[in-house]
Amino acid sequence: MVLSAVLYAIAIRNSSFQARRLMASNAHSLHRDLVIVNELGLHARSAAQLAKIARSADKEVWVQLGDLQVDAKQVIDLLTLAAAKGDTIRVSIASPQDLDTLERIAALVAGGFGE
Repeated sequence: MVLSAVLYAIAIRNSSFQARRLMASNAHSLHRDLVIVNELGLHARSAAQLAKIARSADKEVWVQLGDLQVDAKQVIDLLTLAAAKGDTIRVSIASPQDLDTLERIAALVAGGFGE
């Protein structure tokens, strides 16, 4: 019985540690929810513009639409989202050091990709 209690306490401690570690790793994750405003949505040219900015980031940049999350540095991945006018995408960065990249992407999307 004592052994069971000790094992249970260790399991609780380890799961608590894992939760703290997960929260710590997510504490540096930043994102912006952005509405696609241009008529053509996220098409090849606009995806190329977004990917070019994303590639300037030191760490990962992701774009999510619904349940699908893709690498923002890859044009073909961005096109798989098929984001249309009015869709809300979430752009996430892995490092606070890439905040400038996130802001540049936000400005690009808000400006309708210059269209």
